[in-house]
Amino acid sequence: MNAPTDTALLQPQPAAANAWDFDDAAGDDAQASGANEKRLKIQRENHKLEKRLCREVARAIGDYNMIEDGDKVMVCMSGGKDSYTLLDILMKLRARAPIKFDLVAVNLDQKQPGFPEHVLPEYLKSVGVDFHIENQDTYSVVKRVVPEGKTTCGLCSRLRRAILYKVADQLGCNKVALGHHRDDIVQTLMLNMFHGGIMKAMPPKLVSDDGKHVVIRPLAYVPEKDTERWAQYRDFPIIPCNLCGSQENLQRQMIGDMLREWDRKHPGRVNNMFRALQHVVPTHLADPKLFDFQNAKPTGIADENGDKAFDHDDLPANPSLPAGMQVVQLG
Repeated sequence: MNAPTDTALLQPQPAAANAWDFDDAAGDDAQASGANEKRLKIQRENHKLEKRLCREVARAIGDYNMIEDGDKVMVCMSGGKDSYTLLDILMKLRARAPIKFDLVAVNLDQKQPGFPEHVLPEYLKSVGVDFHIENQDTYSVVKRVVPEGKTTCGLCSRLRRAILYKVADQLGCNKVALGHHRDDIVQTLMLNMFHGGIMKAMPPKLVSDDGKHVVIRPLAYVPEKDTERWAQYRDFPIIPCNLCGSQENLQRQMIGDMLREWDRKHPGRVNNMFRALQHVVPTHLADPKLFDFQNAKPTGIADENGDKAFDHDDLPANPSLPAGMQVVQLG
C-alpha cells in the first residue's frame, strides 16, 4: 500500500474508528448488582481511556508525519510507565493503520546494581513484539568518571543516546520513538525558560544530533495522568527509575509539582501551555533571528497582526474548563 501524502497519516479511518466503539449497553441493566455496575463502570472508563490514547497518539503521528509506510520504528523501553504505554498503543495502532510499519522494542541494560534484567524480556516475549536487549556497562563508566556527589545524569544520557543510535543502525531502524509525553514537553519548556534563558522544549519530531535518525515522540499530546492510569489498568511490570543511585533532578521535579498543582487548580492550563508551542507569533516575541525587527517599517496597510500596544488582550474562553467556570481578566 502506498503511503499517504497528507498529514492525516495515521488519523483513524472510518472503519477503524468504528472498530474502537464499545457496546456498553450491559451497563444499563437495571437488574445488575451493585458490584456488577461498578465493574461495568470501570470497564467503560478504561475503554474511554484506551480510545483517547489511541486517538491522541494517532493525531500526533498524523500532524507531524511521524511514521510512514515501510518505516521500522525502534521503541526505546526504559521499563517505566510511559515507554510501556508508548509500545502498547503503537502496537494497537499498527493493527489498524492504513500503512505498514514495523516495531522493535529496545532496552539498554546499563548494568545498574539491582536492575531486574529478566522483567522486560519476559514482558516483551509475552506480548509478541520483536525486541532487542543491549547490554552495556555504562554504570561503571559513569561512576568512574563523575566525581562523588556530582549528578551522573548528563554523562549517562549522552552515553545512552550514542549507544541507542548505534543499535538503531544495527537493527535497520529509521525512526527512534521516545516515551516523552505532553507534560514532559511543557516541563522542559519551563526548565529552559527559568534556568537557561531560552524558549526551547522537546519537539514532537526532529532529526537526531548525529544526523542519521528521526526521533519521534508519539505521546506528545498525551497527559501524564493518562499514562499513569493506563499503566495501572494494564498492570505493566514497572521497573524503578532510581536504581543508579543518582540524585533526582530537583529542578525538573519542582517544575513537575508546580504544573500538577496548576492543573489541579486551573484545569486546562497545562494543555494551553502546550498549545502555545504550536501557535508561535515571532513578531510578538523578541528574537531578531526570527523576525527582522531592524527593518520593520510602516506600510500604510492595516494588519491585524500588527502591534496593539494600547489594547488589552482578550483572554480566550477555555473550552477545557469545567461547566460554570470562566476566565476573568482583572484590570
